[in-house]
Amino acid sequence: MFIFKRYTAELASTSIVHMPQRPYLIHRFLCLTLALCLGLTLTSCGKEEENIQKASPATIISTTAAQTLTLELREEAIGTLEGLVDPTIAAEVAARVVRVLVHPGQQVKKGDPTVQLDATDFSLQRREAQAEVARIQALLENQQRMVERNQALVEKKFLSQNALEDTTTQLAALKQQLAGARSRLASIEHTGSKAQVLSPLDGTVETQIVSPGDFVNVGDPLIRIISNQRLRAHLPYPESIAAKLQPGLKVRLSTPTAPNEVITTIRELKPMIGETNRSVDVIADVVNQPGWQSGASVNGTVILGERPGAVVVPEQSVVLRPAGEVVYVIKDGVAIQHKVKTGVRQSGMVEIVDGLQAGELVAVDGAAFLTDQAKVTVQQAPTSTQQTPADQQNQD
Repeated sequence: MFIFKRYTAELASTSIVHMPQRPYLIHRFLCLTLALCLGLTLTSCGKEEENIQKASPATIISTTAAQTLTLELREEAIGTLEGLVDPTIAAEVAARVVRVLVHPGQQVKKGDPTVQLDATDFSLQRREAQAEVARIQALLENQQRMVERNQALVEKKFLSQNALEDTTTQLAALKQQLAGARSRLASIEHTGSKAQVLSPLDGTVETQIVSPGDFVNVGDPLIRIISNQRLRAHLPYPESIAAKLQPGLKVRLSTPTAPNEVITTIRELKPMIGETNRSVDVIADVVNQPGWQSGASVNGTVILGERPGAVVVPEQSVVLRPAGEVVYVIKDGVAIQHKVKTGVRQSGMVEIVDGLQAGELVAVDGAAFLTDQAKVTVQQAPTSTQQTPADQQNQD
């Protein structure tokens, strides 16, 4: 500062007589001014950086210890549910539709009436058959009395044995005619009962095909009922794991239409790979599950095996860095970077195949903001009633 004032005074005292020296002094003055400003700037920046370093707090994180769990080796797929019992009820007799007693979406039980057909013709036929049975029965009773009289006459030698045999034969013929007439009557009554169409099973009416006034022939469809008592899950799995799949493996199934999860087994595998999706069709049965519906989507998880003693950490603990996937092990308030090799990911946990030992303390929340050798402050996690994956697995 003293030098700056000195040259300022020299510059001010310079007279017109010393004009040749004035440019030199101006140049020296400007250089000194620039150097002074640069020095002040560097000094200020150094102090600011020092203040920032002193004021930077340690990163606040939460921690957890690496656990050992038994992990399931799973393969997941999304498929569809197929109904195995979806009958279309058809007419068994030719008649006109009188009433339709159900509507689409209605729940029906086995034996409930669904469609009423005109039974007038069957009623008339039944009366005719009843009259024929009564006629033959009257003839039979008369013939029975005649046989009894002829037997008495033969015993008294008033009638030949041949006449008795003729009346006996006629009696036997009338008995057969009566049996035939009764069979025809039973057939007519059975056919007439089909005029009232009953539900063959428990289910839901999906489609109403006929309306009152329609004439239907034998075999014409009337209504369609779907039953969810027996469903079949079709799960497409990639051909790359076809060798690992086999009947009997455990399968977990879930569907958006029901809250419950079903545990079943693989029933069979389709022998051919699909031409369109290059996948293996895995089939599993679902029996008597409320809320499960034919045609709905289904999520399937096949359990291929187990891996006991796997070291796992929460997903937040694994951070991607230029060196690869890393976790930060916390020791004495310092984060130490460990490069790791990961494996299976399940239920928010990541398997650590290499690079970490069970029981080591790793950063969880805040791990993404850490660097190697960074100072940290561990914040205690609030007490929670939720169970950890390890606790849930132990209960299972």
